[in-house]
Amino acid sequence: MLRFIHGSELAAFPRLRETMFRDRAAQFRDRLGWAVTVDAAGWERDEYDRLDPLYVIWEGADGRHGGSMRFLPTTGRTMLAEHFAELLEGRRLADPRIWECTRFCLSVDAPPGVSAALMLGGAQVGTAFGLTHAAGVFDARMIRIYGLLGWPPEIVGSRGSGAGRISLGLWAFSDRIRLAMAARAGLSDELVRHWFLRSRPGIARAA
Repeated sequence: MLRFIHGSELAAFPRLRETMFRDRAAQFRDRLGWAVTVDAAGWERDEYDRLDPLYVIWEGADGRHGGSMRFLPTTGRTMLAEHFAELLEGRRLADPRIWECTRFCLSVDAPPGVSAALMLGGAQVGTAFGLTHAAGVFDARMIRIYGLLGWPPEIVGSRGSGAGRISLGLWAFSDRIRLAMAARAGLSDELVRHWFLRSRPGIARAA
């Protein structure tokens, strides 16, 4: 199932929290070789996890993390503004209707369909909060993956070349996209809306 959890709420889900941060270490440090910080417990966390982001998490039947991503409003601190500003070519992205999405992570044991389910969860966040776009930085290998998932971003800036090329993309939110992602993930749009409202009951405008 999908959960929509703020960072301040993670302590209520200890197994999910532990396996998510361990899976992030396994993906970003071990498999991709990124220079990320991993603590003595084997958790990969950064300064943006301390800003109470909204996590979209696929939780398995055993309560373990299957995949996740992290959202922060672009009106506050973001990785884009503080680490990838050159991709904006001198512009600043600070729009209450655009949120940054980072740390797209899959467990090594994630079943088929989790990537599409996470994209669906992101689409649910966008339409529920009245957002227009998600912004994210990704490497060259992800372009094909996003295309296969049926929701490629609009690329607005890039640097580097070949496998080392990174880009900034914008994903436009709409009901059409959300329904298309539901079909791709093999999940009912109504069920995902139910999961969202159960996690975030105060968001009455969820679509």
